[in-house]
Amino acid sequence: MITLGLVALYFARIVLIPLAIALSLNFLLTPAVMQIERVKIPRLLAVLLVVLMAFSLVGGVGWIVARQVVAVINYLPNYRDNIHEKLTSLHPPTSGAFGRTITSLREIGAEVSNATEPKEERKPEVEPRTRRERERARLEAEKQPVPVTVVTPPPSAGEYFVRYARPALEPLGFVLMVAIFTFYMLLKRESLRNRLLLLGGMGQLNLMSQALNEAASRISRYLVLNVLVNACYGVVFGVALYMLGVPNATLWGTVMGILRMIPYAGTLIGAAVTVAFTLAVFSGWWHALWVLLIFAGLEFLVAYFLEPHVYGRGTGISAFALVVMAIVWTLLWGWPGLIVSTPMTVCLIVMGRHIPRLSFLHTLLGEDAELSPQAHFYERLLAMDQQEARTVADEFLEEHTLSELYDMVMLPAIVASEQDRKKGAMDEVHSGWLYHSASELVAELSEYRPAPGMDEAAVVETSVVPGLEHPPERACPVTCMPVEDEADEIAGTMLAQLLERFDHQTMLLPPSALSEEILSRLAEEPRTVICISAVPPFAFTRARRLAQRLRESLPNNPVVVGLWGDLGDVEAIRLRFGNARPDAIVTTLRDALARVRELDARSSAPAGSESETNG
Repeated sequence: MITLGLVALYFARIVLIPLAIALSLNFLLTPAVMQIERVKIPRLLAVLLVVLMAFSLVGGVGWIVARQVVAVINYLPNYRDNIHEKLTSLHPPTSGAFGRTITSLREIGAEVSNATEPKEERKPEVEPRTRRERERARLEAEKQPVPVTVVTPPPSAGEYFVRYARPALEPLGFVLMVAIFTFYMLLKRESLRNRLLLLGGMGQLNLMSQALNEAASRISRYLVLNVLVNACYGVVFGVALYMLGVPNATLWGTVMGILRMIPYAGTLIGAAVTVAFTLAVFSGWWHALWVLLIFAGLEFLVAYFLEPHVYGRGTGISAFALVVMAIVWTLLWGWPGLIVSTPMTVCLIVMGRHIPRLSFLHTLLGEDAELSPQAHFYERLLAMDQQEARTVADEFLEEHTLSELYDMVMLPAIVASEQDRKKGAMDEVHSGWLYHSASELVAELSEYRPAPGMDEAAVVETSVVPGLEHPPERACPVTCMPVEDEADEIAGTMLAQLLERFDHQTMLLPPSALSEEILSRLAEEPRTVICISAVPPFAFTRARRLAQRLRESLPNNPVVVGLWGDLGDVEAIRLRFGNARPDAIVTTLRDALARVRELDARSSAPAGSESETNG
């Protein structure tokens, strides 16, 4: 399909190029038409007025610039001496090491050329001696063919039209097509919009409407700002040239402002022409150097400071995609394709954003098609790039709390690695390195101190059930128990680290160390909350078995089961535990913190103040 689309774009370019330019002009001129319509002027008159003004402005500027360019070209012979001096100074040197090298290369080339050139063997001419030989030579000379001269007849009217009139009429026809398309699009914009909505179908009405609105707003804003920025660029450049004393400074400022609307190539062409003219006019090199410095400084300020601030994220195209699509449109349509490359690419991105089948366009071309922090973190761990993974975590912590980092970045990476390992998509070497790197990062974050405004306590306390805020004199102890492997242990370590920030005494206890002696000690402290840490996908059975054992040995201790990840209906999962039903089932570390705080508040609440809930 992509190949057929490119072929159609290439062979139908005679019609599609003026249509694309007219579409760009429609986005540019529609705000002006709407402003005129607001003062109760009929649409037909408003469109006629805007189109006439736009084409008159373009035609007038083009005519003035063309006349001045012709005048400059006709006046250039007066600077023949400066041009000859510059060209002479550009010849390669004949003295010195570099000059001797060039001379030697030229001599070698000449020798090679003479050696490979075939030599013609010329037979010596023999003068006829006898009368018979002279007569034979005369007869042979008379037999030589007479040269024929072909006389071209004068061209007919049709040939004259094809040769001279057609090259002049083709641009006029192109401009006429652009004007007709622009006029019709401005006049019938609602009709065209309705046709596009009908093509999408009534079921996609909302989707297509959003796509059209987004494309119109993005392209209109970009084109209007582009015209204003380039106009100001040309004015500043012209004023700088005038202060430098360059003749026709207004012309070169206008040319630079116009050419800069052509991405990439236009700016370079404008600068090259201006510098070349300065070299021809002035006898030295300093004026040309100053012009080059003015161009470089102005381009640096506009391209890296003004345009990013003015345009913002208006187009939504990544820088690399913009270059690639400019090359593609130029190969398809030539210079007109380069001019309309940005608006056409914006249309493709909007289609990819709103049409699921074309979502790859938004992924390939859009500037916001980036990996999420959790995906980026996991990808860096898979690539065994621990430093970059740490950078991702540090950048996330600049705007989020530690519990959010664990829940939204690190814990999803641990869950994904466990799933890949169970499916056989990850070998033991990579999984071991990943778990080791994650453990080191969690250990380093134990010394993390949040920035002002990132109060972890305030975030978690808002999650506690209202009415149960009876702060105890001393936070209850918590024992975290990973059910089996290293992934469960890392998640349990994260939870223990967060609980310690709330003054909970925590202990990480693997099931293999769960002896009768330890169970009896835990039974003596009924306030101690037991937190089971289990990472899917095959953690439910082991978590239920461990919860059953704890329920039998510790009937008075609260039990919280952490099944980390998006598991759907938590209450349905809780029912599957049967008689080993825990006091709470959580899927995130923040929920685990809130449940522990809630259970602690219940156990320490005064008699009669405890609320009955289904935790």
